[in-house]
Amino acid sequence: MKRNTIWSLILTTALSLTANAQTRELTVEAGKPGAPIQPTMYGIFFEDINFGADGGLYAEMVQNRSFEFPQHLMGWNTFGKVAVNDYEPAFKRNPHYVTITPSGHREKQSGLENRGFFGMGFKKGMKYDFTVYARLNNLQGKQAKLRAELVDDNDVPMDKQTLTVADNKWHKYTATLTARQTLQKGLMRIFLEGGEPVDLDFVSLFPEDNWHGLRADLVKDLEDLHPGIFRFPGGCIVEGTDLATRYEWKNSVGCPEDRPLNENRWNYTFAHRLFPNYYQSYGLGFYEYFLLSEKIGAEPLPVLSVGLACQYQNDDNDINAHVAVKDLQPYIDDALDLIEFANGSVNTKWGKLRADMGHPKPFNLKQIGIGNEQWGPLYPERLAEFIKQIRAKYPDIKICGSAGPLAEGDNFDYGWKEMRRLNVDLVDEHYYKSPEWFLKNAGRYDNYSRKGPKVFAGEYAAHVNKRGDQPTTAMNDFEAALAEACFMTGLERNADVVYQATYAPLFAHVEGWQWRPDLIWFDNLRSVRTPNWYVQMLYGTNKGTNMLKLTENGTPVEGKNGLYASAVLDKIKRQYIVKVGNSLDRQQTVSIQLKGLKKLTAARQTLLTAKLTDNNSLDHPDNVKPVTQDITANGNSLSVTLPAKSFSVFIVE
Repeated sequence: MKRNTIWSLILTTALSLTANAQTRELTVEAGKPGAPIQPTMYGIFFEDINFGADGGLYAEMVQNRSFEFPQHLMGWNTFGKVAVNDYEPAFKRNPHYVTITPSGHREKQSGLENRGFFGMGFKKGMKYDFTVYARLNNLQGKQAKLRAELVDDNDVPMDKQTLTVADNKWHKYTATLTARQTLQKGLMRIFLEGGEPVDLDFVSLFPEDNWHGLRADLVKDLEDLHPGIFRFPGGCIVEGTDLATRYEWKNSVGCPEDRPLNENRWNYTFAHRLFPNYYQSYGLGFYEYFLLSEKIGAEPLPVLSVGLACQYQNDDNDINAHVAVKDLQPYIDDALDLIEFANGSVNTKWGKLRADMGHPKPFNLKQIGIGNEQWGPLYPERLAEFIKQIRAKYPDIKICGSAGPLAEGDNFDYGWKEMRRLNVDLVDEHYYKSPEWFLKNAGRYDNYSRKGPKVFAGEYAAHVNKRGDQPTTAMNDFEAALAEACFMTGLERNADVVYQATYAPLFAHVEGWQWRPDLIWFDNLRSVRTPNWYVQMLYGTNKGTNMLKLTENGTPVEGKNGLYASAVLDKIKRQYIVKVGNSLDRQQTVSIQLKGLKKLTAARQTLLTAKLTDNNSLDHPDNVKPVTQDITANGNSLSVTLPAKSFSVFIVE
């Protein structure tokens, strides 16, 4: 539907139904700027769930490229004579490789093929960079040849290149292959040509349009949100199912070929969505996370293990699931060394590694999280040791602690009490709740103490789990997005205590999801921005610099008769921004007076509205999308009609 058509329908409906409707009066104290709004106020949270990294944001197309999965050939089909070996490997921390031996028969081939993650998506005309480490498998061998092919979904090669392996030393070989058609379910195939056995390792394929190894379209989806903060790498993968599988940042930096494989926390967590092939190659590691933060204009917020394995999966009485306080020093050193990696001079050990990887300039890290969703006494007694040493060496670094996985209850109250006692800078709150909960809790932070730690709403999303008497599948429909938009007026209204907020989770592969809803969905070729994405974008691009008091009859507008509102000043752009949500199933007429201003010179409204059940899909990505229209001001006020079930952003100058 065209933009003009949408606005014509709204105007027609307004004229016919609201001629005598009561106008609600909202007053904005435009001449009295309040507390500053942090640049980090609205951001994003990344966790490697739903194939968010390998198979998602990380653009590597080959699954199990280093043959290090516990089943070493998982992800590979082999033919002829192919064996796994580990004698004198190319990379010490990834010691396995394959040996391809001639079949011994003139018309039979030896080789292997890889279908990537749910198939390999190829784009017509796109070039793909193929790399492999190879050597001859014997001392007296002559030259051997490898043939790499891109193969379509009818098993027909689209392009092929031949590489010559010259000696028995490991070397990196490269080729460029071009896709001749666009398809979702292609594959890559490697043949051995000639009579000499060859060893292969780190078999890789990237689209040429990748950005530092990341999928260009997904990076763009993040950049267009204009996020202020980027939290990574999780989430529960920070903790690991056990301590051995926690995320260790030092394994994720340095030479990508020698970053060791790690088991993903989510590979067999959900019985109904098992993915035993879900591992972390660490190709997307902490260096890449910092680069991405810089690219999208967000402050980085890394989160590290506090020495506790996932408490959902382990008994607190199991001493193997947590590190004794006296043995925490290696974990604390990881935190201190990470700050040095991010901010240290090139003359320091970890600052030099950052420079050697290509970024001499510091990343300007300002915050660090210790622990994810921990609860109970085990957490604060360990966190205290981190705080002591981080503050002693890096007093300007803000430390983020956790209030646990729930938004209320005994563990939540205990967590906040302990975080206040330890004097952390930020407390991470998580809530995945129904739309009704979000609408009822828009005033959640009105009465929070303004002393002590600030709030970091680190994981939140509205889950539509039921519609009437019928269960749903928690999809990203407009009902959830509208509830979040209305709730976020309360975050903005309380920006003096709410320091930042990040929707979660971020990514989901349409064939590899385990958790939903999610902000951005994708397949091997495309991505789709959900209605929730547009809500986050509207806040992220209109966060302003200072709070403004907005009231109706002297009280905050936080849900009475379905209306939610907040206002901010943007000193840099010299704009006044008012956000209004209407959760009712009928339109409402509103007058917005900007007290303290004489006359508005320009005004426009960006409107997001749809049926509650509407959503966006890969085939219909623009079904729910905001539209913008200039509107007329009357002196220092606006008179507008808000459609039923809608969210509006008004920008006035």
